[in-house]
Amino acid sequence: MNAYESLAAVYDRLNGDVPYAAIADFYEAAFGRAGIRPELVLDLGCGTGSMTLELARRGYDMIGVDGSSDMLSRAYERKAQAGLDGVLLLCQDMRAFELYGTVGAVVSTLDCVNYLTEEGDLDKCFSLVHNYLDPGGLFVFDVNTPYKFRHVFGDNAYILEEEDCFCAWQNDFDEEAGLCRFDLSVFRAGEDKRYTRADETQTERCYTREELTAALEKAGFDNIAFYGDLGFGAPQETTERWYVSAVCRK
Repeated sequence: MNAYESLAAVYDRLNGDVPYAAIADFYEAAFGRAGIRPELVLDLGCGTGSMTLELARRGYDMIGVDGSSDMLSRAYERKAQAGLDGVLLLCQDMRAFELYGTVGAVVSTLDCVNYLTEEGDLDKCFSLVHNYLDPGGLFVFDVNTPYKFRHVFGDNAYILEEEDCFCAWQNDFDEEAGLCRFDLSVFRAGEDKRYTRADETQTERCYTREELTAALEKAGFDNIAFYGDLGFGAPQETTERWYVSAVCRK
């Protein structure tokens, strides 16, 4: 669960095109559809804090939880730079996190749920989310779809490049096991313009709609909805990311 060790320093630069504001708009619209206005929100798998801080700027008290100390170090820096109060950052595993009380909503952005790869991981995480949600609270997350694993990831290789850094990775998707391995190499230029290389391997699990629905229902959620885009459109056969919302019932 401690992925992104090598990527932490360059993660934000390599993901500069992620529409965090639009995703936050979607979350707020989802809150409205559920008839809630949560005061306290948990950002599960918060990474470097982009969504945590975006929602904090909109007036929510935020808790950010992530299993990578490297990513959280960057989140702490960004929190200090922004001067935002009401933001608590915790280094904890998504499968075993602990809070001081309940929250009104839980969000999880950029396929964090796909990193729950072992048998029982999904049940552990969803059970904890349910436990720490207020009755009627909302859980909203996104996952990479089976279509994306088969047709975008597959066994393909990709490169992300920014000034003074780039990341190259080779995918290896085992459909029978439902797992995709990403072998990454990150190259960063130092002050002397020499590049240093760091390697790491990450793994994501491909979940079907049926598996996600069953795990959510088992944990105590209902009103489960799958969307294919940030406008609440229906998923299509070629949809690469599902946005999922579920209501906590106790």
